[in-house]
Amino acid sequence: MTSTSAEYDAIIAFCRSLFLSKMHDYGCAWRILRLPSLTDQIYIKAQRIRGLQENEVQKVAEDATSEFIGIINYSVMALIQLDLGIASQPDLSADKAIALYDEKIALTKDLMLAKNHDYGEAWRDMRVSSLTDLILQKLLRVKQIEDNKGKTLVSEGIDANYQDMINYAVFSLILMKFNQDI
Repeated sequence: MTSTSAEYDAIIAFCRSLFLSKMHDYGCAWRILRLPSLTDQIYIKAQRIRGLQENEVQKVAEDATSEFIGIINYSVMALIQLDLGIASQPDLSADKAIALYDEKIALTKDLMLAKNHDYGEAWRDMRVSSLTDLILQKLLRVKQIEDNKGKTLVSEGIDANYQDMINYAVFSLILMKFNQDI
């Protein structure tokens, strides 16, 4: 488990660094995005990963790694939007945005550690393609919950689905040995 925690932290440190760099370049323009827009952005990334896994020919040079990183960062943005609501204009300083990022990641990592304990790191024996499918399934669930105006009868909420997507994307990057390249 110690290895998983360290690998998780290394991947998140890279994602966080990219998030900060993009905050420098763009500010927090993402604050105007409604949740369905963020969900759709994550969906595009997951569909691209699936396409890369299934297609023999790749016409854009970016690989699945950058898409999994995007899934992580957009999911964190969605978790922040769930708490703050959308803004009509960018309204967060870089310091406040990164504090919220760290808060959401800490909660998500705690969830991962608890589930990882209970499931005995079963994800390590999974295929990245299966984790991709699980992310897509979570996205379809989120879309349905969004269509239901956020209401569920017996299922976990949108936040838990975004957290699972973050964790599945991190697991995928670990399995792809991404953290060894950082």
